[in-house]
Amino acid sequence: MINIEEQRVTLSKIGEEMLNLCQNQVEQSFEAFITFDTDIAEEVILKENRINALDLKIERDLDNFIALNNPVATDLRFALALLKINYNLERIGDQAFDIANHTIDLNQKLAPELVEKLQFKVMFETLESMFKDIVTAYTDENLKAARKVFKKDKVINQINANTFIVVEEEVTKNPALVKQYLMALVVMKKYEKIGDLLKNISESIIYYIDAKILKHKKKK
Repeated sequence: MINIEEQRVTLSKIGEEMLNLCQNQVEQSFEAFITFDTDIAEEVILKENRINALDLKIERDLDNFIALNNPVATDLRFALALLKINYNLERIGDQAFDIANHTIDLNQKLAPELVEKLQFKVMFETLESMFKDIVTAYTDENLKAARKVFKKDKVINQINANTFIVVEEEVTKNPALVKQYLMALVVMKKYEKIGDLLKNISESIIYYIDAKILKHKKKK
């Protein structure tokens, strides 16, 4: 019979697979929207089924882990943390799915000046950095990496807040781009939401790691 530690390792690897899949979805949704690549957008839409299937598998496996092992202390915190992480990752997948659909609905490439003024690339690069911190925090149980996410999320929030001001000023100057500006507002909000969800994941990782560190300190 597989012991509880081996079960945790298996569950953790499946969680890592979900994390990598959702990160890839966000990256592809950004590329599709910025370059107006509907082939990539369609790929993101199709991959949503994989995310949903993996989400259900993780939930089912964690339910079995709890039911069969009746975990306590760190083991229980691990299960609860992974449940929350999985929930937030599935929602990140939803945001990428929506962005891919918006790309197809917009049916035109964003004007380069719009991309620059709204700081799309800065926002994405910040999100990309947050994902890297999350991966490090998750795989290496690195508290320092997990805590970096909070500061970076503030950058995302500030860019999103500035978006409304920029759109208000620019839309009167170039009414021909009004559809692009309005869609950009929607998509920027999606990326801001992804930042919030990554922050939630970071909190769950810290919740688990802190408990593990405290457990080892007590043993000493």
